[in-house]
Amino acid sequence: MKAVVMAGGEGTRLRPMTANQPKPLLPVVNKPIMEHVLRLLKRHGFTETVVTVQFLAALVRNYFGDGEEIGMSLSYATEEMPLGTAGSVKNAQDALRDERFLVISGDALTDIDLTDLVRFHKENGALVTIALKRVPNPLEFGIIIIDDDGRVQRFLEKPTWGQVFSDTANTGIYVMEPEVLDHVAAGESVDWSGDVFPKLLAEGAPLYGYVADGYWEDVGTHESYLKAQADMLSGKIDIEPDGFEVSPGVWVAEGAEVDSEAVLKGPLYIGDYAKVEAGAELREYTVLGSNVVVKEGAFLHRAVVHDNVFIGPSTNLRGCVVGKNTDVMAGARIEEGAVIGDECVIESEAYVSSDVKVYPFKTIEAGAVVNTSVIWESRGQRTLFGPRGVSGLINVEITPELAVRLASAYATTLKKGAGVTASRDASRAARTLNRAVQSALTASAINVRDLEACPIPVARYETAREDCAGGIVIRTTPGDSQGVDIVFLDEHGADLSQAAQRKLERVFGRQEYRRAFPGEIAELTYPSRVVETYVRDLQRCIDMRGVREAELKIVIDCAGGTASLVLPQLLGRLGVEVLTVNNRLDEVSPTETLAERMRDLQRLGELVSSSRAAFGVRFDPVGERITLVNENGELISDDRGLLVVLDLVASERRAGRVALPVTTTRVAEQVCRFHGVQVEWTSTSQDVLTKAAAAEDNIFAGDGRGGFIIPEFSPTVDGIAAFIRMLGLVARTRLTLSQIDHRIPEAHLLKRSVPTPWAAKGSVMRHVVEAAGTRRVDTTDGVRVIEDDTSWILVLPDPAEAVTHLWAEGADRDTAQDLLQDWARVVESAGS
Repeated sequence: MKAVVMAGGEGTRLRPMTANQPKPLLPVVNKPIMEHVLRLLKRHGFTETVVTVQFLAALVRNYFGDGEEIGMSLSYATEEMPLGTAGSVKNAQDALRDERFLVISGDALTDIDLTDLVRFHKENGALVTIALKRVPNPLEFGIIIIDDDGRVQRFLEKPTWGQVFSDTANTGIYVMEPEVLDHVAAGESVDWSGDVFPKLLAEGAPLYGYVADGYWEDVGTHESYLKAQADMLSGKIDIEPDGFEVSPGVWVAEGAEVDSEAVLKGPLYIGDYAKVEAGAELREYTVLGSNVVVKEGAFLHRAVVHDNVFIGPSTNLRGCVVGKNTDVMAGARIEEGAVIGDECVIESEAYVSSDVKVYPFKTIEAGAVVNTSVIWESRGQRTLFGPRGVSGLINVEITPELAVRLASAYATTLKKGAGVTASRDASRAARTLNRAVQSALTASAINVRDLEACPIPVARYETAREDCAGGIVIRTTPGDSQGVDIVFLDEHGADLSQAAQRKLERVFGRQEYRRAFPGEIAELTYPSRVVETYVRDLQRCIDMRGVREAELKIVIDCAGGTASLVLPQLLGRLGVEVLTVNNRLDEVSPTETLAERMRDLQRLGELVSSSRAAFGVRFDPVGERITLVNENGELISDDRGLLVVLDLVASERRAGRVALPVTTTRVAEQVCRFHGVQVEWTSTSQDVLTKAAAAEDNIFAGDGRGGFIIPEFSPTVDGIAAFIRMLGLVARTRLTLSQIDHRIPEAHLLKRSVPTPWAAKGSVMRHVVEAAGTRRVDTTDGVRVIEDDTSWILVLPDPAEAVTHLWAEGADRDTAQDLLQDWARVVESAGS
């Protein structure tokens, strides 16, 4: 039986280590990852192996040759262009002939029992058997659910936290029957998990999953690379380092010289012919490659040093990686997470800060303090994007320098000469960051239309109307005057999709920004009549029949935000009597605390009641979301406000679909059914809701947080358009908001958040699916378990914080409370 080793990947996330060598050749305890893989294959009787190569293929072929040195027979299948995981194996079909074969990645460290995997495959008569492993964070892997017999029920490639329904990850190790290659198109980029397996599963083919007990680590990031070294030295993997264990955990290879006055605290590894002088101190999880010299007074802890490196006296290396043929001179210091490429020189007393990447062939001058990678710094965080874009504290986490790099990364994802809108709220911080963004975009050959301070709905509408490639909005974080959000828009004015966010994150992480040549520097323009155009189109698209005749009186609170730039001009054309408060731009306090918001809503209610207005509306400071107050001055909660507006829209249209997130009460379904309207349930992601609202038969969408989408005008959240649409509906129905509210059934929807360590999130979701048993399960977003009496619980991991959110709804409050408590215990026990 033959094996196929896939060794064609570029390993872009591991740059600069992979800038000039392929990922399979990266050393783990002084041997290439792929060599560990080949030795595992040999141990389990796979001596004939085909290696698929593409990126820097010659280096892989030159290193391993025909495999004679390691007692194997190797042949190579070279891809002219990347063909994907399945396409690369298809490319090697001639060498595989008509027999069962095993596929394994050449860049994952593992000691999985391949013999037992093949046995499992044979016993089950499988077409494909996938080796699976339980992992704490499944986001970077394909996740799979299997039944009690091991048959695959469902899988999803690289999910978001909202899509996680298991912590059982696809290791990329497969046993396959030869006919599976008949399902792979030749010469095309085809993926096993994304293309072939879903098709086979749909056809009912026997796909099985084998849950392995051994060690497996996908060496795809700098963190996992360091972890793999530490795990091997700790004995977590069944691979023994070459050399002699001179004391517990201290491995010294042949020809190495270690002075008796050197301090060694294992586990650690010293490579062939390395030299460690007296007074040097090597601490836990340090790995020295071949021919490394460590001078007196040097201190290394969790440092991985590749071959032929000179470490000078009194240097200090912690948790870093140093590429081959590099010189680190006296007194230099390299901090946690830093990566130094091959053939660099770090001169005396230089300081390389945490997470900095120095690409190959660079020199860091003596005494330099380097906070930037190859003069670009890195921003070490779990993910770049949060629920509100890129967020952080002003001038601490979100600085003008960071804004420049973010805008440069965004520009790099667009074509030269494209147009982008830039806008902001009224704050001084947003104005400052907006200038930095504009400079970066124009320097990257992107034309900028600066809308200055304007409501976010106007920015979204202008972005879509002018056929721009996208937009950037800078706003103060809601409820936090010290924070700022940078929101990136696509060509439709909507938030970037998760795929586009990942693309931007990759460019930002690799720090490979495009710069324009002098003749390509783009233009910065200030378009005129933007608000007038928005107001005109809004009036033209939204039905305002009956508004003048109804002689409505409305109270509006602009919250000192940018909605005040639009509403006076708009309301003057509608024939409505309006009392407006906080109708100004507030530079100093561009957002409000919860206490301030509730105070202003109470005042709004008093004004509505005393003036006998039809209703009151409070806009958020950027005009995107609204809060309603009924004619009695009573606050309508966001959940209830969604139902009221939904009832108004559905009662008039009586056909079509509405899009709502899965966290919405199912009372919304009752309202829609009464009016002959259908509900499309979406994930809580804003871009998914926007996409659903753009469908041809959609009449309305809402997010349950005061955000409404009026599709006849724009497929994005727009508080101003929602208010105008509601004004027309109230005028024509002649019903008050309290009357509409009273005819809608009461909802019993409760929410709770449970602290969950990041490492336990995948395990939590698997336990939730298992605890569901035979009950109906919906995985639109998170895991929603539906009881026989139609009560339900939704378990959804937070994408940005170490918590898991739970929503429970029942026929009454007690039922919902009991359901919430029961499932909170499941989540707590799984996460502990």
